[in-house]
Amino acid sequence: MTAIKKVVRQIIKKHKSNDPFRIAKEKNIIVLFAELGNTFGFYSSYKRVQFIHINNQLEETIQRFVCAHELGHAVLHPRANTPFLRANTLFSVEKLEVEANTFAVELLLPDDVITQYQGTDLTIYDVAKMYSVPQELVHLKNFNHETERIFV
Repeated sequence: MTAIKKVVRQIIKKHKSNDPFRIAKEKNIIVLFAELGNTFGFYSSYKRVQFIHINNQLEETIQRFVCAHELGHAVLHPRANTPFLRANTLFSVEKLEVEANTFAVELLLPDDVITQYQGTDLTIYDVAKMYSVPQELVHLKNFNHETERIFV
């Protein structure tokens, strides 16, 4: 099991939910909706207060994934300011973004959700779509041996 999957499992267990908005609220992370142009969302903190900013022009399902992704930054990279790093340094933020995407995929598509669809005609991509996970990020899902057999 990957470290990120383990962190996500602990969060789901603690909060009794995989809803990123609920978890953010319970972790006292302020979620703000605003017009952000081409930006889907970003995470920031100021004086130990954490914020998730989400583009209010996005569809609700995309907002859910963005919230999960930014929650990943809040949990995994609480002091990293990726917009600043991207704009003002040569530091590659690719690894941080992949980790936040992996966090979001594991949060929105936990193993118990996948096993619910065992024996159905649904593919992993169908299930992912139902749970707000973009098809192009499904490959980040870390399957355990049981869930791997369902869709392979």
